[in-house]
Amino acid sequence: MPKTNLITTLVCRDYLIEKATNDPSFILTPVLLGGNNPQCRDPLVLAKVQSLVAEFLLTLTLTIGIISAIVAPKLGSLSDQYGRTRILFVSSLGAFFGEVITIAIATFPDSIHYRWLLVGGVFDGLCGSFTTGMAISYAYASDCTEPPKRAQAFGFFHACLFAGIAVGPLLAAILYKCTQSLLAIFYVALGIHLFFMLLLALAIPESLTKKRQLLARERVAETKQARSATNPTNPNPNTDNSYQTTLKTLTQSTIHHIVTFFSPLKILYPTGHGTSPKLRANLIFLAGIDTIMFGVAMGALQVVILYVNFQFEWQTDDTSIFMSVVNTFRVSALIILLPLLNYVFRTRRANRQRRESGFAIPEPLSGSDALDLWSIRFAILMEFLGYLGYGLARSGTGFFIAGIITAFGGIGSPTLQSSLTKHVPHDMVGSLLGATGFLHALSRVVCPLVFNLIYARTVGRYTQAVFVVLAGCFGVAFLFSWLISPHGMLSRIYPPTFSPSRSKREQ
Repeated sequence: MPKTNLITTLVCRDYLIEKATNDPSFILTPVLLGGNNPQCRDPLVLAKVQSLVAEFLLTLTLTIGIISAIVAPKLGSLSDQYGRTRILFVSSLGAFFGEVITIAIATFPDSIHYRWLLVGGVFDGLCGSFTTGMAISYAYASDCTEPPKRAQAFGFFHACLFAGIAVGPLLAAILYKCTQSLLAIFYVALGIHLFFMLLLALAIPESLTKKRQLLARERVAETKQARSATNPTNPNPNTDNSYQTTLKTLTQSTIHHIVTFFSPLKILYPTGHGTSPKLRANLIFLAGIDTIMFGVAMGALQVVILYVNFQFEWQTDDTSIFMSVVNTFRVSALIILLPLLNYVFRTRRANRQRRESGFAIPEPLSGSDALDLWSIRFAILMEFLGYLGYGLARSGTGFFIAGIITAFGGIGSPTLQSSLTKHVPHDMVGSLLGATGFLHALSRVVCPLVFNLIYARTVGRYTQAVFVVLAGCFGVAFLFSWLISPHGMLSRIYPPTFSPSRSKREQ
């Protein structure tokens, strides 16, 4: 949020300078970073600046999203082969460089244009961005958690995330009031990134054993070898340079690159022994719902901040309070509601079985159960009602209530991620979450593109239009949730490329 407000201020500053250059009669007053700038609140200026900010944020998001969509699946696969902590370090490195560039721009706005933030976006994308960090964190948790407890473990991960989102804006507001410097917030963020990277390098243990890493590397090597055997290189390539041959070669090359780009998604459509249409449908619909919920969350966050600034004239402290209250309720749902549901419908049943049989009965990997499905549907419904409320709210109080309703949808994302991992064997979790990271990265491209353009084109006329579209997205996700079958899973321990010719040791 402070970065969005910083960008808004820099865009307004640039717009007013250009206006003063073109109109000598216009008197330009200094624009303070993070301060109250009356000229930026002028209705005509505000609408134009909001549109420019939405378009720039769209460009920034596209830059990060496109690059991270290419990188995320590769990093997810590498985490299976070389460990989770190394890839988490790489993903944090991109955010660290991004904060360095942000600080440089905020310190020297006269010398460094705000569009240099795009360079930070390139760094962030090359390191996989935070979507990769989230996916690898889930993979780390999967390494350490039994399938029945994964939803609760993922819920705690999300609780930590949203606790930071709840407390962070308040700390940012307090820090700004104490220092009267927006830069202080970014220096603190830079220090947090550095501290986390030091923890990864020196303190956090690796969750994957060397043996599992070696087996994953062997599986990848065998897959590449099998692919090479299927498509051998022609020792005598056709040297005909005719137009038809060149066009055919270019077409084949283009198709090959498109197929390669989307190849990480093959894990969502496994074939062969042990698979079933139910399994493939479950993976596709779960991944689709997860992508919609993540994409809406990413695409709507900046729009919400811009909307309340325009509609209710909220400043940084007002928006900070709103974000903190909403995310406090979200954290409460994750650390109270989700564990309570898990205890009532899973733990108590396991305890009863242990008392009756005299020993613990381990719950097998069995795909999504009824609790997973109903939790997902409840979460989607809350998000739908909340975003519908955003569009209907005509006061700050109504907007607060709608935000609190959306907070209960927070249990959806960890449940979805947990359900996905329950459908595949352990040695495919990293690749599966890499595929979801790929979809998340694509949604960071598509959703902000759509939502920011809608907001930029409707602000000042029918500003609530974007929330109608957002509510419609959750309506589609709710329909998808009824197409998921309980207990559909991959009933073997082999990857989708398994064939009888594989080594006896692996079989």
